[in-house]
Amino acid sequence: MTTISVSAPSVRRWQWLPAPGTWKYHALLAAVGLLVLGPLGGLAASYMNFSIGFFVSGQVLAGILGSTVTFGYGADGKHGANYIQTIAASVANLSAMAVVLQAMVWLGLPQPPAWKVMLYLTCIGMFGVGVGMLMTPILVDRMRLPYPSGLAVANILRALTDPVLLRRSVFTLGSGMALGFAGGVGAAKTALLGAINLSTSTFGAGMIVGVRIGLPTVVAGLTGTALVPYFVSIGWLHPGDPFRKITFLIGLGLLLGASLIDVSLILWEAARRLRTGAKSDLSAPVPELEPWKKTHPGRLILWVLAWGAGIAITGTTLMGVPAGYLLFALALSVALVLVTGIATGMTDLTPVSSAFVVTVILLAAIGLRDPGVGMIAATVLLVSCGVAADMQQDRSTGWRLGTNRMMQFRYQVGGVVVGAAMAIVYAHLFMGAYPVLNVDQTSIPADQQPAAWASAMTYKFVGALRSITDDKPYQRIAILIGIGIGAAVQAARTLLRSSAAYRKFVAGGKIGYSSGFVLDTFLLPSPYAYSFGLFLNLPGSAWFAAGGTFSSLYNTWSERRERASGEQAALPSDMNPTSLVGGGLIAGNALSALSLGLIGLAQTVLG
Repeated sequence: MTTISVSAPSVRRWQWLPAPGTWKYHALLAAVGLLVLGPLGGLAASYMNFSIGFFVSGQVLAGILGSTVTFGYGADGKHGANYIQTIAASVANLSAMAVVLQAMVWLGLPQPPAWKVMLYLTCIGMFGVGVGMLMTPILVDRMRLPYPSGLAVANILRALTDPVLLRRSVFTLGSGMALGFAGGVGAAKTALLGAINLSTSTFGAGMIVGVRIGLPTVVAGLTGTALVPYFVSIGWLHPGDPFRKITFLIGLGLLLGASLIDVSLILWEAARRLRTGAKSDLSAPVPELEPWKKTHPGRLILWVLAWGAGIAITGTTLMGVPAGYLLFALALSVALVLVTGIATGMTDLTPVSSAFVVTVILLAAIGLRDPGVGMIAATVLLVSCGVAADMQQDRSTGWRLGTNRMMQFRYQVGGVVVGAAMAIVYAHLFMGAYPVLNVDQTSIPADQQPAAWASAMTYKFVGALRSITDDKPYQRIAILIGIGIGAAVQAARTLLRSSAAYRKFVAGGKIGYSSGFVLDTFLLPSPYAYSFGLFLNLPGSAWFAAGGTFSSLYNTWSERRERASGEQAALPSDMNPTSLVGGGLIAGNALSALSLGLIGLAQTVLG
């Protein structure tokens, strides 16, 4: 990631706007995010979850629309727009959790009063905000993960609030958005594009991360496809099952194993600095953090503990879950927030449904046999991992813009409260308008499945919960295999990168560069990138890899042309044409989801 230096305050274009930093200023931004953009993004996210089974981040959509409100502040309007997208995306993210209530209906569970569900979701969301903020220095500052949607939002906010950048980037950004919108609508409404699983947002994310992350995903998908007969022969899959029905567990293990190595190295480095620091000159000045980057770790820890207690209290007294299972879910969530945050930062995928299923598997391993209890307990992981990953995406945007982190934290907290209520509203709205959403698809034949409402996320939840009465040890074996492979590969990659001889060889010419490329993409790929291909179906991996390959080829050609002509890039390094087009594709896909959701809502109201 590349930050942009903080410039002098710009002059307001529209003098009637409230002065920045005043309560009227923050009231305006919060009202736009909470009352307009958040519910719109939530509508799109809920529609996608009910109809497809995954949803596009509300960040990009809110960033585009929010910048129209703050345009009058000049270049500094990017911070206000960032606050708007932070609060609106938080609302949208939690709104998508309407599928929790759908899963309860499929399982035949009694529906708790709305206020109980809202209070429980609010406690989990607040816990996720705190844990996500605590992980930010590791994932955003230390590891500097790309966070494709976060980069897309940063580029959009910089371009739409700065006339100079807008003039230089309007064509590439606008072209990407138009293509993303057309592709999103086409994939939903055209049989041909739907058949090839066109995903403009996946292609766009691949363009942002590049070929060394993109290609390993399709290699993993091809490997998973080739292993299907073996998995069937050992009973891990049934004939006709997709490979990702089991490989997502291995993929999650890869993330866990690799993160164990990386976090261990970070802790080792911190301990080393403490030891050497104790021997150094105590009078030496301690370097100051930039004001916008400062947080209060002690207060954040208290925040996490307080809301963790809130989850335990509401979960046991209002939702009827034994305390032991809730405490287990809370402890597990801290580890999985790190894992899902890394996955989001590397590939723009937040594997919250995988975190949910893994939680169910582990709860079964410690003796749980009640699907209803499993549903409520695993919701802790589902919501907290999603909210925390959204927090980290927001912080990656703020990292590039220099936006105040604690202010973003406050905005996200406001979004959690409204989002918890909107999840219940959208669940009743869609399930009341479309009775087919109340039908348990796990218990009906394939030829009776509703084509327009696949609800794949709910299907995965309920399938895992129904199997809780039949513990499957091989699922835990798959996770352990992934952990072992992920740790071994990441350790090997770390040793190679620390070798001066290897770095010299790779930088020494075409043979070295080619060798490093083959190692990174085929022989010893990053477990973070490789695991993405174990979560997706093969067409999805192919679109991601195609985007990364196209981006890297274009950037290589462009750099050679600039060197040959002596030209200099007209835009910041992280606003190159491929990142702008890729971000535009993600944004256009989000706009298409919003449009389809609004059309569906209008049909419900008028029909």
